[in-house]
Amino acid sequence: MPELFGISIEVYIIVPVLGIPVFFLWRWIFKKSRNETSTKIAIWIATIISTPIIYALLILLWFFFTSYYPNRDFNEKEWLANKDQRYEYSRYIIKSKMLIGKTKNDVRKILGDEGNLDSNDNWYYELGFTPEIGNIDPDELDIEFKNGKVVSVGQHHE
Repeated sequence: MPELFGISIEVYIIVPVLGIPVFFLWRWIFKKSRNETSTKIAIWIATIISTPIIYALLILLWFFFTSYYPNRDFNEKEWLANKDQRYEYSRYIIKSKMLIGKTKNDVRKILGDEGNLDSNDNWYYELGFTPEIGNIDPDELDIEFKNGKVVSVGQHHE
């Protein structure tokens, strides 16, 4: 993206376009003022100051809404039924330590069979695509076994 003074060119287009309704909003707010000259100056100053602030708030809201997802308590039925949204349960599984100390058969009963072999000490369960900016790879739940029992559970971002 081309930049001018370290700021993307799109910002120089978006901010003035956003400034137009902001200007009319301030003009409406100040319409009852008696001194016309000072009112015009106040409207322009309010517009120049508030437009970049509103732009920044809109960007922050966009980041929040594109990266938010609910964290749900583990539900075995939902986990097995919807592989694309398993990431909603991953935090609960990790924080509650519900798998720590379980055997491979116990884990298979709880999370299902994803083709993990008993001979492997690292098992992986697909979680789907976690809603994050720039996330193009699915996440995985990593389960590590020692002596046939779970010793750690984590989420792997590819």
